[in-house]
Amino acid sequence: MKRTVKDIANLLNAQVLGDEQFEITGVSSFEDAITHELAFAVDPKFLNNMDQTKAGALVVPDSFAMDDPNAVIPVLLKTNNPKLDFFRVVSLFHPDKKREAFTSSKASIGENFNAGKNVTIEANVFIGSNVTLGNNVYIMPNVFIGDDSLLGDNTVIKPNVTIMERTMIGKDVIVHSGTVIGSDGFGFARASDTHEKLIHTGFVKIGDQVEIGACNTIDRGTLGMTLIEKGTKTDNQVHIAHNVKIGENSLVVAQVGIAGSSTIGKNVILAGKAGISGHITIGDSAIVGPYAGVHSDVPANEIVSGIPHLPHKKWLKVVNTISRLPQMRKKLQLLEKKINDLENKK
Repeated sequence: MKRTVKDIANLLNAQVLGDEQFEITGVSSFEDAITHELAFAVDPKFLNNMDQTKAGALVVPDSFAMDDPNAVIPVLLKTNNPKLDFFRVVSLFHPDKKREAFTSSKASIGENFNAGKNVTIEANVFIGSNVTLGNNVYIMPNVFIGDDSLLGDNTVIKPNVTIMERTMIGKDVIVHSGTVIGSDGFGFARASDTHEKLIHTGFVKIGDQVEIGACNTIDRGTLGMTLIEKGTKTDNQVHIAHNVKIGENSLVVAQVGIAGSSTIGKNVILAGKAGISGHITIGDSAIVGPYAGVHSDVPANEIVSGIPHLPHKKWLKVVNTISRLPQMRKKLQLLEKKINDLENKK
C-alpha cells in the first residue's frame, strides 16, 4: 500500500512542509522508521533531534517551528493532535481484518441463548444458559461466559478470558486475554482458629467503551455490584476487588491493586503499582503516583505520591530528605557529642 503525503494530509487536515507527492509506504516509530515510512514526534527530545530519524515524513504539532530553516528534515505534517492523528494513519495501513459471522461447531452453548446480528463465536468457547450477546460481538477461542451474562454491541472478548455468571458488559468493550471477571473476592470471617469463606452473591458491571487489559482480575461484589463506568481503561495485571466502584474515563495502570469497597472517581489516574486500601474514596480527577500506598481518602484534583501517600510536592521534599539522612545522622551525632562534652566540663 502506498499513499502520498498529500493524501494523508487531506485525511488529517494537516499542513504540509515539504514534498506533497512524497510516497509513504508504511508507519513506524521515530527511532525505527526508514525511508518512505511515516512517524510522529511530540516530545522535545524528538522534535529537537530530527536528524536522528530516518523517517521520510513526520506528524508534528501545528505549533512546531524549526530553529534552523536551512536544516535538512523529513517532510512534516503539522496537526493539532499529532499522536492521535498518526494512529489514524496507522489504521489506514493496518486495517482491522474482516471477519465472518459464524459459530464454531466446537463451541458449547447453553439454553435460552440470545445473540444479535453478525456475531462470531470461535472454537472451544463455553457459553452458559440465559446469555445475551449484542450485535457484532466477537468471542475468541477458549472463552468462558457464565449463566445470565450480558455483552453489548461491538464488544470483543479475546482468548482465554473468563466471565463469571451475571456479569454485565456494555457496548464497544474490549477484554484482553487472560482476564477473569466476576471471581469471588477475598472474603473470609474469623471463626475460632479458622477462616470461613463468605458466600459472594454479587456481580460485575462494566460500562460502554471500557478496555480491560490482559490478566486483570475483577471480583464480583460480595452482595452488590463491582462497577467500572464508561470509558475507563485498565492496563495489564490490574486487580480490582469486590464492590469497588470506578468512575468514567479513569486510567488504571499496570499492577495497580484496589482493595474492596473503595470508590474511584471520574477522570482519575492510578499510576503503575499503586496500592489502594479498602473502603476509601479517591475524588474526581485525582492522580495517584507510581508505587504509592493510599491509606485514606484523596480529595478531588489532588496529586499524591509515596508510602504512605502525601501531597506530591510534599513527598518530593521527603524523598530529597531521605537521601540526606546518613549525612544528617553524622551531623547530629557530632552535635550530640559536643553537647555532652560541654556538659561534662561544667
